[in-house]
Amino acid sequence: MSKLSQNPAQPHRTPDRGSNMALDQPRAFAAGFLFGVPIGDLGWFSSLLMGLASGFAAFFAATFLGIMGILAYNTAGHHAVDFSLSYRRIGLPIGTAVAVLALGYLGSLWIRRQLRRS
Repeated sequence: MSKLSQNPAQPHRTPDRGSNMALDQPRAFAAGFLFGVPIGDLGWFSSLLMGLASGFAAFFAATFLGIMGILAYNTAGHHAVDFSLSYRRIGLPIGTAVAVLALGYLGSLWIRRQLRRS
């Protein structure tokens, strides 16, 4: 009886392929993984860049949604709300909060990995 017929859920893998079997398994929300991306292996500079980039992305997304919301509010109700509120009251607080949370999470992963090594 072949290995494929014994366990149909596991595909047949040859041992000479050179891959690590533990890394072949999909990881969605394991510690240090986000949607399968190993963010737990980032260095301090990469963690800093990723944290700040996520904050910038959240700032721009929230600002865009704020501008669209103010535009709809102004158009539908014939109001005159200033568009600069989308930057100051919507984009900046959300971008700052996301950057702080991302830097805290990525920094804790980096510190945990450094403590585990020593």
